[in-house]
Amino acid sequence: MSRDGLARVLFGLLTLAVGVTDQGSKAIVVRHLDPSLSIPVIPGLFNLTFVTNRGALFGLLHDLPDPYRAVLFTIVPTLAVALVVLFQYRTDVAERVTQGGLALILGGALGNLADRIRFGHVIDFLDVFIGTHHWPAFNVADSSICVGVGLLLFDLLARSRRAPSPAPPEG
Repeated sequence: MSRDGLARVLFGLLTLAVGVTDQGSKAIVVRHLDPSLSIPVIPGLFNLTFVTNRGALFGLLHDLPDPYRAVLFTIVPTLAVALVVLFQYRTDVAERVTQGGLALILGGALGNLADRIRFGHVIDFLDVFIGTHHWPAFNVADSSICVGVGLLLFDLLARSRRAPSPAPPEG
């Protein structure tokens, strides 16, 4: 196998690891965590809390009627997955930060899409807060997507700093 082929396999394994970790953690939550309870992990900062999210990012559009919600939240993520795979294919495998970011985004998107297809909602359970101010609950897939987007932004900024400055106009 070529070096590029091996790198693509490794990025594929990263995607798979994110998806498996996400789905495995959600299975544990469904099996062992009562939705009416919150388990403190770091008192005053972080709990495990079983929440279902029928909406999009941070619960947006959760009140959308079912036929539309189900279609929107299945088709849009499916298109996003296809676009990420296309970007991965079209991006040189030597661009490791970009490939890593895309692999993390893809694994997270697939994890949440699996929930939507199986349950009609996404399972969230990581509850971060300070006092009474809670960040919306999230999961491993959401975290992976955020880290992946962060890597892409970091890479974009690094590239813009490395790009040569345009030559001043002659005059």
